[in-house]
Amino acid sequence: MKHYLQFNDLTADEYTYLFERATLIKKKFKAYEKHHPLVDRTLAMIFEKASTRTRVSFEAGMYQLGGSVVHLTTGDSQLGRAEPIEDSAKVISRMVDLVMIRTYEQAKIERFAANSRVPVINGLTNEYHPCQILADIFTFIEHRGSIQGKTVAWVGDGNNMANTWLQAAALLGFKVHVSTPRGYEIDEKLAAGAGGTSASSYQFFSNPLEACQGADLVTTDVWTSMGYEAENEERKKAFADWCVDAEMMAAAKPDALFMHCLPAHRGEEVEADVIDGPQSVVWDEAENRMHVQKALMEYLLLGRIA
Repeated sequence: MKHYLQFNDLTADEYTYLFERATLIKKKFKAYEKHHPLVDRTLAMIFEKASTRTRVSFEAGMYQLGGSVVHLTTGDSQLGRAEPIEDSAKVISRMVDLVMIRTYEQAKIERFAANSRVPVINGLTNEYHPCQILADIFTFIEHRGSIQGKTVAWVGDGNNMANTWLQAAALLGFKVHVSTPRGYEIDEKLAAGAGGTSASSYQFFSNPLEACQGADLVTTDVWTSMGYEAENEERKKAFADWCVDAEMMAAAKPDALFMHCLPAHRGEEVEADVIDGPQSVVWDEAENRMHVQKALMEYLLLGRIA
């Protein structure tokens, strides 16, 4: 049994399989062909952090695979009360086949997984967001081919997305140019996670424009992630020069793509003419969360399908 708690939990070979499988699953979806390998399987979705894209992509995806979904929040379950996480995991995992959790601390999902009889998927934690990077890389492959040897520019907060990009770069053989304001840098030890990162796979830049030089992909996230709302005004001042604009995109390669995991604040972390411009693939990126997660759920439950 495998869990998917951070990007390092799978190998490069497994990702090659997942991207190929996601391509097939998406092709069937677009052709209105039924694909029901998970009939009679149930996914439990547990939300401590609310989400639009995570809920819709997992719920719709599981139904499209022929399975069913149970939706839980900490407000309507014992997870928000006094029951230990370990006890909840032991009970829930006896009743479903797969669990997706979107929560705050990575330690919570690790405790749940350690006591679960079924695979557990990280739908987002403060530390990592592997399903989003899975979708981002799949989107890049769709538009530009292999990401191996390419350069990704990360402009903004040293958050869960940035941590996961560093893990992916070390594992899949590309490079990340990271630019964050002072005080919001990536915690390199945290980013390393279970499998470590390679110093040759990333480089830090104090100037975001320099980070975008020669990049194949420029990507960012909101300045204030969920749970950090009290810092919003302070962050707006600190991040003022980290808005992805036309000048940054011009510094990247002529065919560079722009991505954002959404929701976006036009005029803050990205200018409207970038996110709504011809280099932006954010809508494909958002849709692809569903397709790669379908491939992931299928793999965690059934293994490789010939």
